[in-house]
Amino acid sequence: MRPLEGITVLDFSTLLPGPMATLILAEAGAEVIKIERPGCGEEMRGYRPKWGADSVNFALLNRGKKSLTLDLKNPADRAKLDPLLARADVVVEQFRPGVMVRLGLDYETLSKSNPGLIYCAITGYGQDGPKRDAAGHDLNYIGDAGLLALSMGDLDHPVVPPALIADIAGGAYPAVMNIMFALSQRQRSGCGCRLDIAMTENLFPFMYWALGEGLAADQWPGNGTALVCGGTPRYRLYPTSDAKVVAAAPIEQKFWDEFCELIGLDVDLREDSRDMAATTRRIAEIIRSQPADVWRARFAGRDCCCSVVADVHQALDDPHFRARRVFDHVLVNETGARIPALPVPVAAEFRASPSEPSSAPALGAHNSEFDQ
Repeated sequence: MRPLEGITVLDFSTLLPGPMATLILAEAGAEVIKIERPGCGEEMRGYRPKWGADSVNFALLNRGKKSLTLDLKNPADRAKLDPLLARADVVVEQFRPGVMVRLGLDYETLSKSNPGLIYCAITGYGQDGPKRDAAGHDLNYIGDAGLLALSMGDLDHPVVPPALIADIAGGAYPAVMNIMFALSQRQRSGCGCRLDIAMTENLFPFMYWALGEGLAADQWPGNGTALVCGGTPRYRLYPTSDAKVVAAAPIEQKFWDEFCELIGLDVDLREDSRDMAATTRRIAEIIRSQPADVWRARFAGRDCCCSVVADVHQALDDPHFRARRVFDHVLVNETGARIPALPVPVAAEFRASPSEPSSAPALGAHNSEFDQ
């Protein structure tokens, strides 16, 4: 038995933060009922590339859920929700503040008939404050939190981070964590609660070191100036001769000494605090003199915290992840096509067996199940 079996989640969210959160809950055994608009459903169904009838993005994020189509502005459709709202354990939504109030689906209204309800609202800036109504996406949130300013690359060619940090680490993961806290608290008190998950403010833990340096020492880090942002030769990306990249992170002295020996760094440059720029330039020259395979072989089995950057396809084929069975769970679509399911941070003992393929729901696939 999975830990969340018997828990019912009504999911009014779309795109990434909420669907990622409810995917994790579904993988742990919760019944997740996705409420979608009739006709086209949520926006992500139409994204590219398609994988069967819907986008592969939608399929990856909505595996194992149910789909119920309702027009929330239609009284007859709205009435169909009442039995579900009465028995729901969790509601997840990510509309702008005030939308669910206008629909009569806010926490104050729903908790009157379901006092044990855990109501999780995910937004960019939270339910109050000057920015509560501002539109935004991940890039705006990490920019407003100061995170983006720490590592934007050369200002002539600014770098957009590849990870949707605010959506996942600031939204989905805190939502799951706080829902689990609320379920635990409800076991003792019998009462539900409202959770206000603000993606932007949840980014500050990622900058604990920057906050510490600024607040305690008045040394506010800039773009690429700090230890973990490339401000030292001990934590940088170095291109190879064949256009690959070495990720070098020999921060501690023992790793640094090993790294210097392995690449043959000039002895007078190994004390990098004397002239970090000169040390960095020389390391870059050395790494660029050989192809990635040479460095991969030289670093193999050595304690130097160095590796060659893998692309996504190479990462999926990494024997380590294969041995750990990271991609063993299977996603299947309506045509019978199969791909690995999206890995989620749920321990193996809490998930269904990898031998049980699962799919994302077709739009309205479970309407008949909830017709009254």
